[in-house]
Amino acid sequence: MGGNGSHYSCLPGLCLSQRISAPKQTLPKPIIRAESTYMVPKEKQATLCCQGSYGAVEYQLHFEGSLFAVERPKPPERINGVKFHIPDMNSRKAGRYSCIYRVGELWSERSDLLDLVVTEMYDTPTLSVHPGPEVTSGEKVTFYCRLDTATSMFLLLKEGRSRDVQRSYGKVQAEFPMGPVTTAHRGSYRCFGSYNNYAWSFPSEPVKLLVTGEEMLNSPQPPPPSDSWDTCLLTRETGLQKDLSLWDHTAQNLLRMGLAFLVLMALVCLLVEDWLSRKRTREQASRASTWEGRRRLNKHKDSEE
Repeated sequence: MGGNGSHYSCLPGLCLSQRISAPKQTLPKPIIRAESTYMVPKEKQATLCCQGSYGAVEYQLHFEGSLFAVERPKPPERINGVKFHIPDMNSRKAGRYSCIYRVGELWSERSDLLDLVVTEMYDTPTLSVHPGPEVTSGEKVTFYCRLDTATSMFLLLKEGRSRDVQRSYGKVQAEFPMGPVTTAHRGSYRCFGSYNNYAWSFPSEPVKLLVTGEEMLNSPQPPPPSDSWDTCLLTRETGLQKDLSLWDHTAQNLLRMGLAFLVLMALVCLLVEDWLSRKRTREQASRASTWEGRRRLNKHKDSEE
């Protein structure tokens, strides 16, 4: 072969110059959750859960795109996920996390991103509402969040709805207009000052908004909202799940063996076809040579006569 370092396997009648590559396979992406809440006070421990698949031998936690931690479940415990503990939460550990897992040699897709926020940084803002904390249904209100330290972004959260974050900007104070209000707006609110997207101040004291009026008196009241934070619902594999998992891996292995057998049979067929083609060519050449020899012999005899 040439000096370019390329190597090809050549068989009689067939040169395999192209690699046969199987399509890249990946496992379903895992689910990443923060245990209790994504807002973790400074110096407290954060716990992130990565829920993947039974039989996974390795889980990786990635922070801002780089490997952060690795967990390997020890057999015979067959569990569908792991917990990653992040001690002493601070601004350097706040940011975007994701996770992946591995079963055998196959890796999963990357999970969705989870934003982990550190709170109780620096100072405490003050929160107020105008025209006041008690309003009539249909009125408009404005929350004011004030923090004298250097920050330009403020966040307003309703207790029980901490995933629904409202953002506003200002040098020292930010406004959060709201309304016309309905009974759905009643509840307790807190605000934060944000030094970046993942480092927040102490929370303000809560301000309770009370909405009154005919609509509130005559309509059924919805239950108070609550955060639906999913705890780490990691479960152990039952006998039936184990059998199904083993069957799934067996089926995958059989499928791979079947594909390999089909590829091998195709190569054998190509080789046999090439061999038969060469044999026919040799036989035709031999017959042509024999015929040409006889023709010349007859021609020679005729010339002698």
